[in-house]
Amino acid sequence: MEHKLHVVDSSGLTDADWAAVNRVNRAYEAGGIDALCDELEQFDDEVLQITVAGAFFPALIRELLEDQMAEHGLTFEDLREILRKAEGPRDQ
Repeated sequence: MEHKLHVVDSSGLTDADWAAVNRVNRAYEAGGIDALCDELEQFDDEVLQITVAGAFFPALIRELLEDQMAEHGLTFEDLREILRKAEGPRDQ
């Protein structure tokens, strides 16, 4: 039985992200979901892990992020505000 993963959301993926996506996809094709998870865990960068998982499973990753944020009392609007502040003034 052959299973194929498909990138559902490629928006914002860089060349480096695509290399990671392809690496994870090859692992999945060779060994299934356990191999996919093992390959994701090989990335030292947690953001890359989420980016790659989000390319394949965007709704699931968004739901998990929302749940984690809610546990800490944050909304996406809170996150937007935090990011705006971190970005600093644009007129410099």
